[in-house]
Amino acid sequence: MGLGLSLLYFIVILGLGWIAGYLPFMKTIFGTILPYVALLLFLVGIIARIVRWGRSPVPFRITTTCGQEKSLPWIRQNKLDNPSSALGAFGRMLLEVLFFRSLFRNTKAEFKDNEKLVYSVDKWLWFFSLAFHWSFLIIFLRHFRFFTEPIPSFVTFLQNIDGFFQVGLPIIYITDVLILAGLTYLFLRRIFDSKVKIISLPSDYFPLLLILGIAVTGVLMRYFFKTDLVAVKEFTVSILSFQPIGSDLLAKLSPLFIIHFTFVCTLLIYFPFSKLVHLGGIFLSPTRNLANNNRMKRHVNPWNYDVPVHTYEEYEEEFRDKMIAAGIPVEKEE
Repeated sequence: MGLGLSLLYFIVILGLGWIAGYLPFMKTIFGTILPYVALLLFLVGIIARIVRWGRSPVPFRITTTCGQEKSLPWIRQNKLDNPSSALGAFGRMLLEVLFFRSLFRNTKAEFKDNEKLVYSVDKWLWFFSLAFHWSFLIIFLRHFRFFTEPIPSFVTFLQNIDGFFQVGLPIIYITDVLILAGLTYLFLRRIFDSKVKIISLPSDYFPLLLILGIAVTGVLMRYFFKTDLVAVKEFTVSILSFQPIGSDLLAKLSPLFIIHFTFVCTLLIYFPFSKLVHLGGIFLSPTRNLANNNRMKRHVNPWNYDVPVHTYEEYEEEFRDKMIAAGIPVEKEE
């Protein structure tokens, strides 16, 4: 059900982009109105989520770790898994964001001989997840050549590193291969791994299909179906400068680019309301950004308010006669 619904959404978006690529009035709508709607919803949604997370009370340190906490001097502390200082928490966060350290320790469980549950190391999920995320970031940064003039030096540097092997003409970028491989693995894993499939929802399939659509259409435009890059740059610069181009220039944009652009705008709209927003959420996670110093410092909930209490002495004073009549022992006899 989840996969079918996600495929339906994906096909509808693909169809709308394809139609907009051929109908001038729809191309105008998709090229002049949709990007601003997408950017507005993306920015407002992201800001709202971050503000909501930032206002959430965290009265004490939440520790979900698998390492030894700092305690007695002769017990060795795990300073990255269970840091007791801000520097240690920063190191843990850095390794998590850049290298997915917790995912590297991922294990899988399966039955051997249909009767014995066996746990084993599984590094494929870590590898393909890391490959996908880093490739996505580098491709995003490479696209700055379409938004700026002159092209920033870091974009040229990334392009040179990415196309280091000089394979084919145009040069095949390593990240193009890795992002397709990573997305394919993550998508097929949700289909063929029964343990993952049973807990997968449309919100798990749809983003993968959406990003896969962006990646595939981008690869098709670069290596197979040539697109007027000058027109594309004029289009992107005009959007960011709030001076949308006219219909004559929009006509130069290929239908494949309009499909690609439609997927990108849809991703921007969907991003703040999906699980993809973990991009920002990980930095505000108290299980990651706080040091565990619960044994060194007492954390008092600042939101606690005074409540009326009824002590046992007061309770017995109020109900002593009834307690004695019922045979309940009391501390103070009359």
